[in-house]
Amino acid sequence: MDKTIKIRVKKEIDNSNELKVLKLKGCLITKGYTEIIHIADENEDFYYNSFSSSPAHKKEAEDFILDYISIHNLTDTITLLSI
Repeated sequence: MDKTIKIRVKKEIDNSNELKVLKLKGCLITKGYTEIIHIADENEDFYYNSFSSSPAHKKEAEDFILDYISIHNLTDTITLLSI
């Protein structure tokens, strides 16, 4: 059974951070953690981005997201919700 991973992404961000967020989503797909990422409004300030990943890849995907957030200084922009 696939596991859902959710991240919260700030809506109002600059172009540089927007590009970093898009690259994160692309990396999640190209690394095979998921095939599609669903986007929904949380409220006027944030989006929910969620995707399903196999149980074998869930922890690896979460670690990748946390590392990406840290390396690209996105702690004010992205929050991992599924840990």
